[in-house]
Amino acid sequence: QVQLVESGGGLVQPGGSLRLSCAASGSIFSINAMGWYRQAPGKERELVATSTRGGSTNYADSVKGRFTISRDNAKNTVYLQMNNLKPEDTAVYYCNADIQTTLYLPYLERWGQGTLVTVSS
Repeated sequence: QVQLVESGGGLVQPGGSLRLSCAASGSIFSINAMGWYRQAPGKERELVATSTRGGSTNYADSVKGRFTISRDNAKNTVYLQMNNLKPEDTAVYYCNADIQTTLYLPYLERWGQGTLVTVSS
């Protein structure tokens, strides 16, 4: 069984910073892409940032220059450093990863349970 566990969410004032972490555990053979998505109240889930195993990254335009995604492949962990946070960044942030549990099975998309980020004064 594979689990993605996020941590690091919370309440922060506008202009502040937070660092989210997501650790994958369980029966893992290989992880390809890892990333972060978010869902604000009343809105659809949207991509925030993704990272391939080789380190190529992709960001939503709304977070470019403020958020940085990184990963530690040895620890099966992905991070999201969020700086200069704005009220519109308030959302539940979900970790996402494409995980292969054994060599001959396909990569399957997995989701974490989400962590709430609230940006408010």
